[in-house]
Amino acid sequence: MFENLSERLERSFKILKGEGRITEINVAETLKDVRRALLDADVNYKVAKQFTDTVKQKALGQNVLSSVKPGQLMVKIVHDELAALMGGTAAELNLTSRPSVILMAGLNGAGKTTLSGKLALLLKNKKNRRPMLVACDVYRPAAVEQLRVLAEQIGVPIYINGASKDPVQIAREGIQEAKAKACDTVIVDTAGRLAVDEELMQEIAAIKEACNPDETLFVVDAMTGQDAVNTAREFNERLDYDGVVLTKLDGDTRGGAALSIRTVVDKPIKFVGTGEKMEALDVFHPERMADRILGMGDIVSLVERAQEQYDEEEARRLQRKIQKNQFGFDDFLGQIQQIKKMGNLKDLASMIPGVGKALKDVEIDDNAFKSIEAIIHSMTPKERRQPELLNVSRKNRIAKGSGTSIQEVNRLIKQFDQMRKMMKMMSGKKMPAMPKMPGFFGRR
Repeated sequence: MFENLSERLERSFKILKGEGRITEINVAETLKDVRRALLDADVNYKVAKQFTDTVKQKALGQNVLSSVKPGQLMVKIVHDELAALMGGTAAELNLTSRPSVILMAGLNGAGKTTLSGKLALLLKNKKNRRPMLVACDVYRPAAVEQLRVLAEQIGVPIYINGASKDPVQIAREGIQEAKAKACDTVIVDTAGRLAVDEELMQEIAAIKEACNPDETLFVVDAMTGQDAVNTAREFNERLDYDGVVLTKLDGDTRGGAALSIRTVVDKPIKFVGTGEKMEALDVFHPERMADRILGMGDIVSLVERAQEQYDEEEARRLQRKIQKNQFGFDDFLGQIQQIKKMGNLKDLASMIPGVGKALKDVEIDDNAFKSIEAIIHSMTPKERRQPELLNVSRKNRIAKGSGTSIQEVNRLIKQFDQMRKMMKMMSGKKMPAMPKMPGFFGRR
């Protein structure tokens, strides 16, 4: 997402490169390109015009310091305005009732059911809440079963009334069930609907009135572009929702919805879906998104994801094993699992300043670790604990068992040995991150 916009903006700023000062002429030329870039990214026309007008006004009012070049100043102004355009700061959920009720609404196919499960997991793991899912989609075949499977997968209770076709009744019963089970949060998954479907729009309004939710979230597919903004406006007129959740931000989307929605409907984007995994739901931070759009990376989010997987006791255990030269393939496999839980590999790489641009045309397969995992799983427990046992005959057996070649097995063992030596050398200091394993990251 935003890759094309980032490239276009970078080219626009080059107009000011080498200029001694900001003038109305070179600013106008730069912003003409910026406006085109925004429109190509499917940003609402009025939003794009208002944005460039504001940037122009601020740029012409600035005196360029001797240590700051005009191009750098323009990047700073555009960054600040992009962040303001998307809301300025992250918007928190307002969950004050007991139980707090979150009502999910949106179009057919926007991903509400999956999003309901992701939100329940996020609240459970990061906010220490006890959520319950309520299945109110009585129209879509298998919707209730899908939500039941998700609830089982993430370990949260769910309320289902298979005998009723009245979503208002089911929502009320679900809230009562949550009270009985001491759940502090109720997430009500409703059926998808079209803004032009009057009967269904009246139904979602009735569900909202019956539930009196603390939060009504409008779930929208970011890949629908400008249509997402128009639909968001129509739903807001009927529901007056509290915030927006953008799904499929990891897909082939130009990002115009994320840049337009806040201005058009004056409601914050609260969460963004960034992948298919249940953990792939992030709080939306406008400033961090502005950083990524302008190629500055997002180190803060990367560190936060790493900290979520960080276990201090496990780190101390590994430190002791490294000092005793007992770090084995089982420990290495555990480190791989932690990296995989952090999310999509290319998305993680894009958070590092400069790396996203370098990897623009490089394919990084999410299954990049599969070969490594297959090789390690083909070893015996003793071989994993004592890699020095791996002779030629054992390596041949491992290659056959993992469906890889002897060269791949040798390469992994060599890289593992190098990593162990480096970690041993660094064991008295802060333990370094696991180094890159060339050849295993699906590069083409």
